[in-house]
Amino acid sequence: MKLDPINLQNKLSKFSEHWSPKIVAQMNDYQFKVVKVLGEFDWHDHPETDETFLVLKGTLDIHFRAGHVALNEGEMYVVPKGVEHKPVANEECHILLVEPAGTVNTGDAVSDKTAPNDIWI
Repeated sequence: MKLDPINLQNKLSKFSEHWSPKIVAQMNDYQFKVVKVLGEFDWHDHPETDETFLVLKGTLDIHFRAGHVALNEGEMYVVPKGVEHKPVANEECHILLVEPAGTVNTGDAVSDKTAPNDIWI
């Protein structure tokens, strides 16, 4: 058992690429991932799981076919499983994602933004 806290800002300082989540912790079957985002992501869904977005720095819009939600620093939103969505950040935004281990960032869709899964930092 490690007794060191996980410093999210320190973890975020270790990489620069966008849309490539890095795992910082796991609790039971759920992983906590930090990610830097900029621009528009792909439309996608996660048929088997909800997905939690917590904005650590910046602002993030999550677009849905029927509207969007705007998240500011310190705010979070849970996208229900099976709901198609597209995250958008006009400026670099830092996010903490909470989702089951093995969840692929683009869901069932495959694109140039599909990130390698299970990368720990």
